[in-house]
Amino acid sequence: MWELLRKPRWSPYVVGTALGVLSWVTFAAMGKALGTSTTMVRAVGGLERAVAPAHVESTAYLTKYIGTAAEPKPVFEWQFALVIALIVGAFLAARIARSHQLAAVPRVWAARFGESRALRYAGAFVGGAVLLFGARLAGGCTSGHGLSGGLQLAVGSWIFVGSMFA
Repeated sequence: MWELLRKPRWSPYVVGTALGVLSWVTFAAMGKALGTSTTMVRAVGGLERAVAPAHVESTAYLTKYIGTAAEPKPVFEWQFALVIALIVGAFLAARIARSHQLAAVPRVWAARFGESRALRYAGAFVGGAVLLFGARLAGGCTSGHGLSGGLQLAVGSWIFVGSMFA
């Protein structure tokens, strides 16, 4: 078993099978599909509710995900735990495989855009913001559409995955 965990890259067939089984478990146990982008909406909505509750109450989009003062929905729930587990799992996998590389400016980025940390951090922030905006605009993220939507044979998700690869 340790031999498998120490590999820097795993077989896509093993990982795909494991994701499929995880999807079955989440559907069976919780009636929910795998996805992560709603976590960010809940986190921001929870913070905003603490600072400007009247604004949250008047925004249908936020009340859909975090509820109202009279009927609040939890900010921290299974999907939030999944996001934390993904981060911790990625860290542990890199440590166990001894394949982690700590670089403020990765070589691929430096070859294309230069060694500037500020440019790298700004690019990462803007790219993440655009990705999250697109995910929320599409009503899901790459994991939601690519994994869960694909498993359910949702036409929109298959169009999304095809567009992403194109």
